[in-house]
Amino acid sequence: MIIDVNEIPREGLHIDQDFDFIGLDLVEEDAVFLEPTHAVVEIRKIGAEVLVKGRITTRLSFTCSRCLRPFEFNVDSAFDLVYLPEELDELKEELEEEDLERFFYYHQQLDLRAVILEQLNLSFPFRPLCSEDCEGLCPVCGEVINQGRCACEFRSVDPRLGNLKFFLREKK
Repeated sequence: MIIDVNEIPREGLHIDQDFDFIGLDLVEEDAVFLEPTHAVVEIRKIGAEVLVKGRITTRLSFTCSRCLRPFEFNVDSAFDLVYLPEELDELKEELEEEDLERFFYYHQQLDLRAVILEQLNLSFPFRPLCSEDCEGLCPVCGEVINQGRCACEFRSVDPRLGNLKFFLREKK
């Protein structure tokens, strides 16, 4: 959805709609959308600045990075952004430090779909987990530890002492 910056009315724009994205659009490539992304966005123009304030909600299915099982992830993210015209992008050296945290629109247009997709990607966890206390998979048999302890016996050896183990075997 392309917004022409010159056609934003004085009272601003109110957008309340669903956006359909596919998993390939996301930074988390194995994510599956369980519902469309709903966005409520207010867009105002003050001078050359375009203020974009909104909230996105959706539900996705992720794969837990520890136990490799799918789980639902709810997104409810608010954002408040300021866009400047592209001419100021060329003058970055002259901008104040606070202006460097702002974004730029080009050719007097703002791609709202791209803004929402970016905010959606920023709302994802670095490592998706089904729960904070997920113990993952057994390193011996591969069973999910959360579902009950497996019968495997696993002793971790400090790698610094690994050579000592071989030395003691030779002494016997």
